[in-house]
Amino acid sequence: MNPQTRSGFGALIIGDEIVRGKRKDKHFEALAEHLAARGLHLAWVQYLGDDRERLTETLRRSFASGDVVFSFGGIGVTPDDHTRQAAAAALGVELALHPDAEREIRARMAEMQQEVTPARLELGSFPVGSRIIPNPFNRIPGFSHGDHHFLPGFPQMAWPMAEWVLDTSYRDRFGTENTVESAILVWDGLEGTLLPLMRRIEADYPGMVVFSLPNFGNDKIRRHVELGVRGDPDRVPAAMAEIEAEVTRLGYAFDRA
Repeated sequence: MNPQTRSGFGALIIGDEIVRGKRKDKHFEALAEHLAARGLHLAWVQYLGDDRERLTETLRRSFASGDVVFSFGGIGVTPDDHTRQAAAAALGVELALHPDAEREIRARMAEMQQEVTPARLELGSFPVGSRIIPNPFNRIPGFSHGDHHFLPGFPQMAWPMAEWVLDTSYRDRFGTENTVESAILVWDGLEGTLLPLMRRIEADYPGMVVFSLPNFGNDKIRRHVELGVRGDPDRVPAAMAEIEAEVTRLGYAFDRA
C-alpha cells in the first residue's frame, strides 16, 4: 500500500478522572511528540469515561476504521477498569490469559517475592488473538490487537511502551508523512475578510490545508490572525507567496509566524 493512502494515527484517552477534570491528561501531548519525532502525526484524539458500553461502541468503530490507535487507560482489574472487556466485546472474542503475559506477571511477582494471585493473573487476560506490549517499568504488559494498542494510564509506563510499538511495528512509516507548514501573522486581520483568499488557495492547491487562528490580542501582542498552509513541501512556498501578495493587496501588514 502506498504510504500516502494509509489510514491515520488516533488516540483514545480513557478515564473518568480525566473527563471529570480530576486529573489533567498528558498522553495527547506525549504521543504527538513521539509521532512527530518519527515524521508522523495524530489524525484524531477522543476522550472517554469509564463506561463499558460507550467504550465498546467506540472501539467497534475504530477497529473497523483501519486506523492505528493507541488507547491509554482502563486495562487494570479494579471495578472502574473496562477497556479489556470492551475491546473483547468490540472484537466479538473472549478474554483469555495470554501465556506471554502470564510469564511476565509471574516473573514480576517472583522479583517482588509476592504471591501470584488470580487477580494479578487477570492483568494478563486479553482478547483472544492479542499480542503483548512489554512494560519496562514493572513487566505488567499491555496488549495489541491488529493495529490497536492498549496501554496503562500511568505515563511512566505508557510512554516507553508506545515508543516500543512505534519502533517495532511502524518503522516503515517513519518520515512518510511528508508535509511542512508555513504561516504569517496578519496584524489586525479579520477572518471574514481573509476567507475568500483561504478558499481560493484550497481550490488552487488540492490537498493543501489552509488554516487560520485568530488572536484577540492582549497587553503583549496586537490582535492578529495566524494564516498559513500545510502540505506538500514543493507547493507550500508558492501557496504562501500568493497569500502574502493578497494580504498585502488587502492593506494588511504581516510578519512570519
